[in-house]
Amino acid sequence: MAAAKRVHAPALDLQHGKVDMSHGSGGRAMVQLVAELFARHLGNAYLGQGNDGAVLPAPLLAGRPGRLVMSTDSHVVSPLFFPGGDIGSLAVNGTVNDVAMMGATPLYLSAAFILEEGFALAELARIVASMAQAARTAGVPVVSGDTKVVERGKGDGVFISTTGVGVLPQGIDIGGSRARPGDAVLVSGSMGDHGVAVMSRRENLSFEAPIESDTAALNGLVAAMLATGADIRCLRDPTRGGLAATLNEIAAQSGVGMMLREPAIPVKPVVAAACELLGLDPLNVANEGKLIAVCAAADAARLLAAMQAHPLARDAALVGEVIADTHQFVQLSTALGGRRIVDWLAGDQLPRIC
Repeated sequence: MAAAKRVHAPALDLQHGKVDMSHGSGGRAMVQLVAELFARHLGNAYLGQGNDGAVLPAPLLAGRPGRLVMSTDSHVVSPLFFPGGDIGSLAVNGTVNDVAMMGATPLYLSAAFILEEGFALAELARIVASMAQAARTAGVPVVSGDTKVVERGKGDGVFISTTGVGVLPQGIDIGGSRARPGDAVLVSGSMGDHGVAVMSRRENLSFEAPIESDTAALNGLVAAMLATGADIRCLRDPTRGGLAATLNEIAAQSGVGMMLREPAIPVKPVVAAACELLGLDPLNVANEGKLIAVCAAADAARLLAAMQAHPLARDAALVGEVIADTHQFVQLSTALGGRRIVDWLAGDQLPRIC
């Protein structure tokens, strides 16, 4: 009997095509989507193994084994595209940063996509290309992934979950419980850019100066900070809830208080104006390319100098100090000479921003 001829499906129409249920079925259509879109942009030797998991080399730093660090995050931002970024770059940068905030070197990412039936392939290709560029910039490849499709009306275009793995060298101990009274509190740059950028696009608001998301991978900045030898107690990226929520979280973990100086906290004038218009406090607004560092006071000057020498932290500033406080309050010394409590938000003032 003559061998059956293999039928080749036409190439994906990445300009006009739509996601349909067959793209999540595990059949030919799904294989084609993975090969022609995801592997095209994200392909590397590890992803190319084609198995249910990637076999990766043992992590080493300077020839010595380290401890593994792992973090996972889900991304549901609306709109999917916003000034300065999109859900693809956000998914990479957010997880790279979560690993880096432990003092670890991010090594690998996995990514899972939940697609809604009818989502435009052109937009999906744009998201995956952005994701690939962000991974290249960070130097952290996507080595494993998954795709599922839900029926029309049961999703919101696309959701992305990413998991990151990194290696933490011996001798580095960074965490939210390590802040001590007298420590310095530093931030790597202006607060509130990401949340205001997303909100302005969502609400079709325009301002005299453009507001762009600060989304960026911070692993290079963290490496430069660690290279100073400063005693860094804690690193955090102030995402949802902004600077206020993140410092309250650290204060609770360490059993301390914080005293901030309002004039020292960098906020771009256009962001401050937008927040005033929208009734928001910049300290509560999310960032996606900034970090908070708590370090020993004696090391603050050299750590700040190293941060300001890095392209992602030119506007870094010393914004306050850790204080002894059994109530674990975060306080703000205002520009007018008063004080106020910087509290957690009672709700979510900007939903779907990451």
